[in-house]
Amino acid sequence: MNRLVNALILLLFFAAPVFSQGGSAPGSPPPIDKRNNADRIRQQDMSRREYELRNYGTQPVAAKDERQVKALMAQTEEDFTRILTLHNEIARALASKKDLDYHFVSEATAEIKKRASRVQSTLVLHLTTDDAPVKAQTDPEMKDSLIKLCKEIRSFVTNPIIENPNTVDAVQLPRARHDLESLIQLSGLIKKDADKLSRKD
Repeated sequence: MNRLVNALILLLFFAAPVFSQGGSAPGSPPPIDKRNNADRIRQQDMSRREYELRNYGTQPVAAKDERQVKALMAQTEEDFTRILTLHNEIARALASKKDLDYHFVSEATAEIKKRASRVQSTLVLHLTTDDAPVKAQTDPEMKDSLIKLCKEIRSFVTNPIIENPNTVDAVQLPRARHDLESLIQLSGLIKKDADKLSRKD
């Protein structure tokens, strides 16, 4: 799990602007590059960011920027770790012979949605206009819906760009965005179903 968390933190630096004196101001337009040089320039930029990350702390940066980076790293690691913990708790509940605790399901899925949404925002993994839309839906059986949610979480955290964020993959990046959006939507739907079922008890 630590390897996945560390990789996700590295992805944070590739997705977000670098908070250093050499970085571009947030919101500033990107430089105009020729289309045939786009891949090479993107690779060079990612290599530069990886170098800056590895040498972080040895270069002069503003105290405020350093606090921002550390806060983002800490929050992303906490969110990612907590999502994995909740995944395991749901898996244990599904494996148990006891009836599902709908109150637990409601709280767990609400927290997964909250933290996954924050990861999505921090790592800039929102769906683009080129991505296929997500149409999440729950299954008639609550356990089947939770199994589907667990699969979405596993699909996202095992995506090659999460495990190896210094790679450029035109296929896996859209899949990561799609999986993350899907688990956000699905967790929200499951929470609503769990709330309805808990009121019937």
